[in-house]
Amino acid sequence: MPEPTAPPTPPIALTALLARADLGLRQLAGPAEVSIRWVHTSEMADPYPYLLGGELLMTAGVQLADPERYVSRVVEAGAAALGFGVAPVYDAVPDALVQACARHGLPLLEVPPQTTFSGVARAVWLLMARAREDELRRVNETQRALAAAASRPAPVGAVLRVLAGRLGGWAALVTPAGSVLDAAGGEPSAAVRDAVGRLAGVVAPEAEIPHPAPPRNPPGDDEPAARRTRGSAPDPGSGGNPPKAHALTATDTLGGTHLAAYALAGPRVLALATPRRAPGDHTIAGVAAVLLTLLTAERQGADVAARSAALVRLLLGGTPEEAEPLLGEGPWVVVQARGQGAPPDLGTPLVDAGGQHLRALVPADREVTAHPGWTLGVSAPAALAGLAVADTQAARALERAEATRTPLTRHRPAGFGALMNPEEAAAYAHHLLAPLSDPLRTTLRAWLSLHGSWDRSAVALGVHRNTVRQRIGRAAALLGVDLDDMDVRTELWLALRSAESHSGHRE
Repeated sequence: MPEPTAPPTPPIALTALLARADLGLRQLAGPAEVSIRWVHTSEMADPYPYLLGGELLMTAGVQLADPERYVSRVVEAGAAALGFGVAPVYDAVPDALVQACARHGLPLLEVPPQTTFSGVARAVWLLMARAREDELRRVNETQRALAAAASRPAPVGAVLRVLAGRLGGWAALVTPAGSVLDAAGGEPSAAVRDAVGRLAGVVAPEAEIPHPAPPRNPPGDDEPAARRTRGSAPDPGSGGNPPKAHALTATDTLGGTHLAAYALAGPRVLALATPRRAPGDHTIAGVAAVLLTLLTAERQGADVAARSAALVRLLLGGTPEEAEPLLGEGPWVVVQARGQGAPPDLGTPLVDAGGQHLRALVPADREVTAHPGWTLGVSAPAALAGLAVADTQAARALERAEATRTPLTRHRPAGFGALMNPEEAAAYAHHLLAPLSDPLRTTLRAWLSLHGSWDRSAVALGVHRNTVRQRIGRAAALLGVDLDDMDVRTELWLALRSAESHSGHRE
């Protein structure tokens, strides 16, 4: 089975669920030290095709004909545990099922009759929400401690000490060859140092490394970073050569010690060796990597220094309004682009480029034009506080540009009108309204805008009401439509509006 996509909450320990006395769950087989990511209920004879892995599978055994095969398929699908509901099908958990779970190492829980499957699922979600709150609180507190350390004398060592203390391990600033420049925490073994050196070679090529972007605390934060970035980490015990494709982060394990490496500028590498990898550790290490990049980079020009100061201000808890003056006059537009070859010159240094995709922050008064070999999506102008929305707008504009094979597409306002291509809508309107003369179009538009009122239309047009009736009847005959049909009225109204908009005479 491929590795499942984790939900946006940390997993919970099975022991935490068993500790809920109100559920009355009892473990009959298998280990207790497992983690649960979600809950799934199924009465299928073979639930394998419907399992993602990591779930607590709940069943009452409606189609439990072969316990051995059932358990083997559940284990093969990657389920974390099996919950068996006593009643209404069975009075007790079948012994054959208990023995099969014991043989396959699958935790088996007895769910008493008074406990519903939905009650178990609700308890799991509540425990996950509580774990997520604890994780966010820990990350927030550590971010503030790291930012405060960066403002002290000898800030690099201070940041490493805070990071090592919060993660409970060893944190070091190393070269791509693995030489330690500064470190904090308990000294690791020689084998761990060698493994860290190999990871440093994975994430730090000989060429200059760009500044890493601030982490976004992605779903499944406790998963190895190498699965979310380009490249992969070598097996520390293999002694093989590192892969040629480099990553910005890489993780591995060695004898129960979790290893991680984060590329900085210079090139330098932030190396970590911790006894465990808790939810939130990757986000915390990412913040430390950003701070260490700023602290160890070569002396910056005034513009770059201002942008770095804006980033530090945001990390210290400042508001977007406080950081905006350091970035320059707003508003901004977000540009997302995808293509090949030399990246487009957008006239801004605020560019996040990675392979065939880039994002950029461009002053709104600067013209963004098409670039050969690239497809661009441009957001609406936004202040610094609205850049997250602008980023989404740019992504959707890029999707439309790629779908229509247009070199550059800009965000359009929301509403049904935004769903239509203006050029295509205008062409259709011209074809639809071609039989009508200008007086008939004007009369039809006024009549539709006034909900078919003869008297009000006559007053608006300055003609007799019978003239309005004659013109509307003539228009219906020329178009071959029934103007009492609301669908017809709506289509004609949109066509008239589109024709006016395209000709520049929108009223």
